Amino acid sequence: MNYHGKDIKIFSANSHPRLAVHISEKLGLPLGRSEVKTFSDGEISVSINESVRGSDVFVVQSTCAPVNNNLMELLIMIDAFKRASAARITAVIPYFGYARQDRKAKARDPISAKLVADLITTSGANRVLTMDLHAPQIQGFFNIPVDHLVGSPILANYFRDIIGKDHDNYVIVSPDLGSVTRARNFAARLDCTIAIVDKRRQRANVSEVMNIIGDVRGKNVILLDDMIDTSGTLCNAAAAIAEKCGALSVMAAATHGVLSGPAIERIKSSVIDKVVILDTIELPPEKQIDKIEVLPIASVFSEAIERIYEDKPVSIMFK
Repeated sequence: MNYHGKDIKIFSANSHPRLAVHISEKLGLPLGRSEVKTFSDGEISVSINESVRGSDVFVVQSTCAPVNNNLMELLIMIDAFKRASAARITAVIPYFGYARQDRKAKARDPISAKLVADLITTSGANRVLTMDLHAPQIQGFFNIPVDHLVGSPILANYFRDIIGKDHDNYVIVSPDLGSVTRARNFAARLDCTIAIVDKRRQRANVSEVMNIIGDVRGKNVILLDDMIDTSGTLCNAAAAIAEKCGALSVMAAATHGVLSGPAIERIKSSVIDKVVILDTIELPPEKQIDKIEVLPIASVFSEAIERIYEDKPVSIMFK
């Protein structure tokens, strides 16, 4: 039995309209007509300017900075589609904000990722499509299906062209112990060895590199993480790898380029030659520097949307 609607409609709020347009173009569809505004008192107003009755609606919205505004836009849009009798509503969230608040790190901490999952479900979403959650177990916070895409195939294809047949001279490095599995899988795709940065975090957004587990001397290093926020972890790791451990060169790769606070200045002054990210978050002009390269994800999301609409498996995309 098919639970999808009579047709696909792609809509966008304000966090990443360019990505929504590219996804629509890949699917050969016009972007849905809607308007998301903010009143002078800060309240968000949503207008859906075409019928969605019986349609399979996909709302593209990364919950990046300003996180709370973008989250509220998504929730209100979902509610509007539910009340307009859409057959099924999928929240397409390339970057899922609050994902780092996925557990109680100390007494009386909230688990904000679970709260956000509940809000999205309660607003009326029937399904979520996202990419590289900071903690994969966040899928279990939802009481609706979650299709979890991964960005590593896109990044691996990019670096495969750089590495060529020179696998022995490249090492994939995990910047912390939490990213070891991601680095191992990425290294397997590129037929490279791995190393691990062992660090101690003193407080939020501040880290101290302790030592490198593995051999990077005389090698070209690719630092791999799921996101780059203030880039403190990344730049400290790169400095240790290049200056203390004798790596020939350092590049970095991540799915999400949050790049908040001093991130851009740190990257500019770091030993990193190139940072490769995906466009899950729109990179504003002031953050577009020569060291940063952005790879498109529209083709991956458009294929996933098409598979969801046709009730085909999404997992086969990554085999």
